[in-house]
Amino acid sequence: MEHSGILVVGGGFSGITAALEAAEVGHYVYIIEKNSCLGGRVSQLNQYFPKLCPPSCGLEINYQRIKNNPRVKFFTLAEVVSVTGSPGNYTAKIKLSPRYVNTNCTACDKCSQVCPVETDSEFELGLQKRKAAYRPHLNSFPLRYVIDPEVCLGKSCSKCVEACAYDAIDLDDREKEITLNVGAVVWATGWKPYDVSKLEILGAGKVKNAISNMQMERLASPSGPTNGKIVRLSDGKAPERIAFVQCAGSRDESHLSYCSYICCMASLKQVTYLRAQYPDAQIVIYYIDIRTPGRYDKFLQKIREDEKVLMVKGKVAQVVEDGATGDVLVTAEDIIKGLKKEERFDMVVLATGMEPSVAGQTLPAGLQQDDDGFCISQEAGVIAAGCAKMPLDVMRSAQTATGAALKAIQTVVGR
Repeated sequence: MEHSGILVVGGGFSGITAALEAAEVGHYVYIIEKNSCLGGRVSQLNQYFPKLCPPSCGLEINYQRIKNNPRVKFFTLAEVVSVTGSPGNYTAKIKLSPRYVNTNCTACDKCSQVCPVETDSEFELGLQKRKAAYRPHLNSFPLRYVIDPEVCLGKSCSKCVEACAYDAIDLDDREKEITLNVGAVVWATGWKPYDVSKLEILGAGKVKNAISNMQMERLASPSGPTNGKIVRLSDGKAPERIAFVQCAGSRDESHLSYCSYICCMASLKQVTYLRAQYPDAQIVIYYIDIRTPGRYDKFLQKIREDEKVLMVKGKVAQVVEDGATGDVLVTAEDIIKGLKKEERFDMVVLATGMEPSVAGQTLPAGLQQDDDGFCISQEAGVIAAGCAKMPLDVMRSAQTATGAALKAIQTVVGR
């Protein structure tokens, strides 16, 4: 038996785009997302290119399209166990982890208010705590709370059960497995930030005021841990001198050998965040090459015109902390001037690269990976999209998702 449904693995911007493109021309689509909500990395951003929109702009529209389309079914806290078969006829086994919160949930927040356990928020990249019973973030979809079994005290506590007026908490919830029969698979598992703790010479995550570019996005976001105010983590001080260290872990044989594509543009965008809040701040960008493809070159020229932005071509040799002040001391070369010197900054932003989320994992359905962990489609019915395929920005991720949807449709229709 052949099947016309399409399985989309990954509920980030690429996966959602591929799913909706296919569903809106008549195909049944199943989105599998390992996290407790859809939206992926885009939901963590303050703004994204090309229009510098907040993530709610693009995602909210897509969430409405999902709600209004009966052909789209999504599963959160879900992972693919196996995919067997051939183009036009795949059987996918999906593991559904318990959420412990059912569809009665109204997101009233009572469970979180009484929960006695705190842990680091993954969404806020460790910049803020969250409870064991929590909503992932302000714009999370679906609009339901979730309980983290790793830190929840279980029935020995049950304060959330007592506080919930809607019988939405089910601490007896259990793992389930479902089977889906589909004709094609779109693999859109996205990316993760490179682990900054591996970058010892750049502070290895130990220099408090040396943050990653994704942490900067959360600091700048109105829904973030500082309500959008960019401040030093050590003391809440407004930064007056800020450095950006490009290629932090990218284009480096000891870390990520490739260019992560987005990092230069992310730093230039974050300069605009700083400039909006601190008109007189001094900013230094240390770079190997600045890569601003296509129309983005105009954005670079705009930043270059800022008299308080200095661009220094050269690699950073060391980032250390001044224990007395919390300042960050950056030792870097300046290739143009032919010198190497140490500079003092209030804050340093490490432009860490993107790594495939599934790097190092064995993938189902014969899906192959290159040496860096990016997915290579080997057969007609399994198509990689977005940052699972290569480093991309949001716009180009959406374009690859549309292409993947078309290939998936051709697979199920052409049989």
